[in-house]
Formats: sequence, C-alpha cells, structure tokens
Amino acid sequence: MFSMNVLWSYLHFSLDHANMTADIPEEISKLTNMQRLILADNLIEHLPMNMGKLQSLKLINLDQNRVSILPDELGQLVRLERLSISGNRLTTLPETIGSLRNLLLLNVSNNQLKFLPESIGSCYSLEELQANENSIEEIPSSVCNLIHLKSLSLDHNKVKQIPPSLLTACKTLQNISLHDNPISMDEFQSMEGFQEFEARRKKKFDKQIDSNVMIGSKGLDEGVDL
Repeated sequence: MFSMNVLWSYLHFSLDHANMTADIPEEISKLTNMQRLILADNLIEHLPMNMGKLQSLKLINLDQNRVSILPDELGQLVRLERLSISGNRLTTLPETIGSLRNLLLLNVSNNQLKFLPESIGSCYSLEELQANENSIEEIPSSVCNLIHLKSLSLDHNKVKQIPPSLLTACKTLQNISLHDNPISMDEFQSMEGFQEFEARRKKKFDKQIDSNVMIGSKGLDEGVDL
C-alpha cells in the first residue's frame, strides 16, 4: 500500500477518505517520529498491537471506520493529546486509557459504548470529553477527578444520573450537554454547585458575544432536555 522507507521520517501521516480496506500494517510502528495519524473515513477494522511504539504521537483521528476494539497498548502513547475515534463500532474502552495523562480531547461519539471506564478519571489533563450517541447509562464517579475538564457532551445516551460532586469537583467545567437522556432539568439544577457552574457557563458565552462570536440557539442551554 505504501513504502515504509518513504514514510520513515514523516511527522504527519494522513489517508482520510481513501477507502482504505486493509488494516493498518504492523510496520507502522517504525514511524517513531510521527506526531499526527489521520485515517478518518476508511474501512479499517483493527489497529496494530504494536502501535504503542509510536511514542511521538500527539493526535490520532480514526473517525468513521469499523474499529471494534482499541488495543491495551494505546495506553503507552503517553504524549497523545487528541484522540478522535467517533463513528466506529467500539463496545468498550481499554482501562489503559487512563495512562494518557496528556490527553486534552477524547471523542468516542457514535459508537456502541455502554459505559466509560473508571480509569478515565486518570486522564488528568482532559479538557473535552465527547461521547454522544452511545448507550451509556452512567457517568463514572472518577470523572470528578478531571479538574481541567471544560466540556462534557453525552447527548443521545441513557444517562440517568450525574455524579453528585461533578459540578463542585470540576471547577473549570463550562459546558454540559445531555440532550435526549432520561434525566430532567430539575434534577440537574438541584445539584450542589449548579449556581457556580451556571455562572461559569454564562461568563463563557458573554465573552463570546463580546467578541462577536455567533452562537446557535442551544448556545445558552445547560444541555438537559426537559
């Protein structure tokens, strides 16, 4: 498919929209200097077990493929900052994901997840968590350890309750979106720390409006359907 000798020194490897049907070859582990791996919109089903050797990776985009399992070796990518694997067939995430201490963005939307692992609370740098359109019933209490979390989006799931200390523990949280979940606005507004969260949220959008940033009709919505 491609020459590993040619790609040896690549920092950025992109084959999105290539209708790539073969799995990622094991030889990709030789690209130890690679920082960005973009393989969105293909037909990839499996990731190589030795991908943990790609120690320089900062970004992985595997959106819109057919991946059903993430290897435990994913946790070895300690420099990873952005992981987007939406629109795949994931049913679980590996516990080793908690080893990604530099991860800023995790997007696992539109998969088949029923839960998020407790270890996700060890992704201490995480600022944005997107897990829309899954079958998640519960937000793990460990999410309260994510003190840098700014945005939590779980639209179109089965979430019935939120960890009681989420709003008080995650003091940088500015956006929560829980549309189409079996949780009411009254429940959300009765949580400890709601007023402080509301103040942060409004301050964020006030700044955007002052900067002439356009926001959609849901821009000032807490994100919980009535």
